[in-house]
Amino acid sequence: MGQRTAGPAAAGARSRAAPEPAAQRQRQAAETRAARALLAGGPDGSRMTADTAIGTAGYRAFVLVMLIVVYTFNFIDRQIIGILAIPIQQELGVSDTMIGLMRGVSFAIFYSTLGVPIAWLADRSNRVRIIGAALALWSVMTATCGLVGSAVQLFFARMGVGVGEAGGIAPSYSVVADYFPPERRARMLAIYSFGIPIGGAVGIVFGGVIATVLDWRAAFLIVGLAGLVLAPLFLWSVREPQRGRFDGSASGVRVSVGEVARTLLARRSFWTLAFGAACSSIMGYGLFAWLPAFFVRSHGNALPQALAWLPAWIVPLDAGPLLYASYFYGLIVLIGGCLGLFLGGYLADRLGQRDRGAYALVPAVAFLAAVPCYLAGILSPALGTVFVALLVPTALGIAWIGPAVTAFQNIVPATMRTTATALFLLVNNLVGIGLGDLLIGALSDAMHARFGQESLRYSILAGTGFYLLAAGLFFASAPRLRHDWIEAPRPAA
Repeated sequence: MGQRTAGPAAAGARSRAAPEPAAQRQRQAAETRAARALLAGGPDGSRMTADTAIGTAGYRAFVLVMLIVVYTFNFIDRQIIGILAIPIQQELGVSDTMIGLMRGVSFAIFYSTLGVPIAWLADRSNRVRIIGAALALWSVMTATCGLVGSAVQLFFARMGVGVGEAGGIAPSYSVVADYFPPERRARMLAIYSFGIPIGGAVGIVFGGVIATVLDWRAAFLIVGLAGLVLAPLFLWSVREPQRGRFDGSASGVRVSVGEVARTLLARRSFWTLAFGAACSSIMGYGLFAWLPAFFVRSHGNALPQALAWLPAWIVPLDAGPLLYASYFYGLIVLIGGCLGLFLGGYLADRLGQRDRGAYALVPAVAFLAAVPCYLAGILSPALGTVFVALLVPTALGIAWIGPAVTAFQNIVPATMRTTATALFLLVNNLVGIGLGDLLIGALSDAMHARFGQESLRYSILAGTGFYLLAAGLFFASAPRLRHDWIEAPRPAA
């Protein structure tokens, strides 16, 4: 009952569904040759065999790696200013509040708002070209950050980075969803999101090294120019997949932003998930921005001893606290972030096959478990305890990305995915990026008269309450998600 009925055409298809082994081997060999021709950019293979090559496992893996590399640059360019805040403050003479405005508000204004019209365009045009153009633009603006002469100029340069990065993530989520089937999406989207901890860690460590060896301006220039080299390579090697190829959706159907908004208004799970993610992002982006400064201010004297095991060619004996803090926090971000992303996606895919509500419940439990770990890590005077205590909640605090983004991809039709994701990012980033960095910085300034250099510690502690709000909203999402989930059509028996 409710299942599709196989007619004569289906019966005929079944009779042809089991080719002879020799024919099957020939087809597999042809697909392999097509993939090689596509990657080699041969005179015929680069275009004529693109559709065939897209279906091969090797090419799908290659595309995922390329998207991860682009996402890594996205977060390097976005987060490098976190470790560079101290030398920027020293040269430009700005407060914690102003740094929060430059890193958070300036970036979030256009990054969030432009994401929706760009996503609308991506839902009706080539997503790969949009991603490549966005990469080139944000790389130019990142390099521009190294040429500024005042805090105001840096504020506007960061706005430009936000304009470019607005076209990167939502189209990428949609591309991943069209390269991999629904039962693997949470894991693949989680693996794609490895760009967050890898880019965050590289930005922190690279920024600290370059700022120590050269200066903070050189760090911006180098990473910006590197992104400009990557952009044409990405456009040359990655092909646009068929839209909705695993979901039975017509790729030619075009919908307006209004239609997407009306669809989402009827999906209550979208809003509880979006605002839950936004609450977690207040802490997530706030910690990304302020923990390096916290380590310098509160643990600067202990950092050299904690990292004494590193060879001198990595950390010179005369390295300052900025470089030590970059390695210390970079390791936490890289290890904790990758573990959390993978486990979150893996658990959601495993549990979500039986209960779609698991895509909300896995992050909710992770947020609750993260709070006591953060309290222990921020309050502990011993750096060994700090490292372990912060490693765990770094993993738990980022575990939501694979499950939540998968949910967003599956509560709307494939033709609405990019725009729906952009609307989610609008909520998440306006609140998370726009407020997280600024709130922690402003609260630190407000507490400075009482706590002095330790004010940042207590500002971060106060922010952990947002994880409790996030957990509550994700728990509330689970029942509605079971109702809102759009199941992919099953093949005829």
